[in-house]
Amino acid sequence: MISLAGRDILHSWGKFVFTGMGLGLLIGVTLVMAGVYRGMVSDGKALLDNTGADMWVVQQDTLGPYAESSSLNDDLYRGIAAMPGVAQAANITYLTMQVRKEDADDVRAMVVGIASGVPGTLAGWPPYLVAGRHITRGHYEAVADLATGFKIGDRLKIRRNYYTVVGLTRRMVSSGGDPMVFIPLKDAQEAQFLKDNDAIWQSRRRTELNPAFNRPAVPGLLDAVIASQSTNAFVNTVLVTLKPGHSPDAVARDIERFKRLTVYTRAEMEDILIGKLIATSSRQIGMFLVILAIVSAAIVAFIIYSLTMDKIREIAVLKLIGTRNTTIASMILQQAIALGVIGFIVGKITASLAAPLFPKYVLLLPLDAVIGFASVLIICALTSLVAIRIALKVDPAEAIGG
Repeated sequence: MISLAGRDILHSWGKFVFTGMGLGLLIGVTLVMAGVYRGMVSDGKALLDNTGADMWVVQQDTLGPYAESSSLNDDLYRGIAAMPGVAQAANITYLTMQVRKEDADDVRAMVVGIASGVPGTLAGWPPYLVAGRHITRGHYEAVADLATGFKIGDRLKIRRNYYTVVGLTRRMVSSGGDPMVFIPLKDAQEAQFLKDNDAIWQSRRRTELNPAFNRPAVPGLLDAVIASQSTNAFVNTVLVTLKPGHSPDAVARDIERFKRLTVYTRAEMEDILIGKLIATSSRQIGMFLVILAIVSAAIVAFIIYSLTMDKIREIAVLKLIGTRNTTIASMILQQAIALGVIGFIVGKITASLAAPLFPKYVLLLPLDAVIGFASVLIICALTSLVAIRIALKVDPAEAIGG
């Protein structure tokens, strides 16, 4: 019967192969969708790993810099650094925006403001470079991720200022997959809340016209307010590294108690990124996977049903000569499994070739491929039951009557 199944496949190989290729494309899309989800999770974990932080100190009652807005005074890190168990505390800002290269299209990126210091000693710095050097000046230098397409020496425009790319890093991305561009903290603070010239002029004019600032009781207040409009003394979060032997939960409780801030450990921040930010996307991907599985099952069922109906007379002859029902069922099942194997091979090749072309990171795990292959075989086996049921009901007399 193995030979009979093989001969039957060869007899209608065109329909079989093209159906297998079509099924393979669907399976390829399914694998890529699973890879997109895995890539989103990987991006979130990479973001946390690359910061080098053990804890994130954020504005009270907020979910932190990645999930929602957080604003802290930039001098709070000194008091946090003096807390028991804290090894280092470093200010950092995050701003997602369009970064433009001179005479080129802009790129969606996360601009990260990092505190000055020796590279590798403070959290938030890129853990490694693939080319160039780290930022050494206090202004107008940048380190960019390779995914931005920037090169060393390129001049980038961020708000009104220009920055020279002095270093390149790899796999430094936001939770949404946007590549990162690192600039000095003071520049990032200015860029995050920088107003255009007209807005600054109008704000100062409005302040001057306010009678409250022209009273003798508050001398110098007008000058202070005007000066504050062009400066920004806030950051999004303080990254904390711990001394060996100290519990993150215990240190976090102390900071929350004495500093009146919210603190997240690595486990809690990972839960926010994956459990909240990616939750909606993961449900959407899950729905797509279910739809693709249903469509794939329908295709397999239709082609196996079609192949079975085309050989009703042959099946009747087999029954007439005494062939057992289990043998006939095995032949149909083998064809369905063969169709699934061809489809999976085509799908795996398609997914592997297409994954690098996607703008977002697609992570194809071997475990997902194994689960996908097993799922394809199960779907093919189940969908073949319809054709098997029809074949087993064939009357042997049809071989004579036809």
